[in-house]
Amino acid sequence: MILSPADSIAVSVFLGSWLVYNLVLDGYARRGIGLSGAMNVQRAVWMRAMLTRDLRMIDTAIMAGLQQGTAFFASACIFAIGGCFALLGSAERISAIAADLPFSGGLDKALVELKLFGLVVIFCYAFFKFGWSYRLFNYCSILIGAVPMREDAAADPAGAERAVERTILINQIAGRHFNAGLRAIFFAVAYLGWLIGPIVLIASTAFVVAILVNRQFRSPAIRMLRE
Repeated sequence: MILSPADSIAVSVFLGSWLVYNLVLDGYARRGIGLSGAMNVQRAVWMRAMLTRDLRMIDTAIMAGLQQGTAFFASACIFAIGGCFALLGSAERISAIAADLPFSGGLDKALVELKLFGLVVIFCYAFFKFGWSYRLFNYCSILIGAVPMREDAAADPAGAERAVERTILINQIAGRHFNAGLRAIFFAVAYLGWLIGPIVLIASTAFVVAILVNRQFRSPAIRMLRE
């Protein structure tokens, strides 16, 4: 077997932490708890403020910025995937370097290739999340254009409310997928610890989760939004 029992446990801890963190955070975000949840509330505030504006250049500029940021991270994932495939050709050299590090436990070429392929999978997952988020932000731009102007909204408040609710929902879903892609990149940083050894992978996973939890629930940003 390529994976030792310690490697199997470390990978299970890594994947379990990632899965549990995603599920818990998404559940909190739907209830408006945490930084992501607070920003979901602000997305709704933004869309309702848009309904009262006659000119919506501000809103289209914000959407363009969101799309550009999403496209940037999607492109970065493509470059990261290419870099990982380039490293596959140097697997033997990487194993020789890692063998001199503490806690590595010895690495052979096949194990290094397996670990690099896992990194490719993580960045592919992130790319698909960013790609879908980009598409949803594009749909959100169309829905913003479909929201009636202030005079028309006053004539049909129910129809305007339905249009705004659709726009809010799509914007929040797009933001959720964007955040999932960002979390994948953060966990990819933790995954790099496995190149040294299973103990380092567990430690780096715990470190990354601690940082993400702190930013979601105890950072200056969330304190400001609560105020």
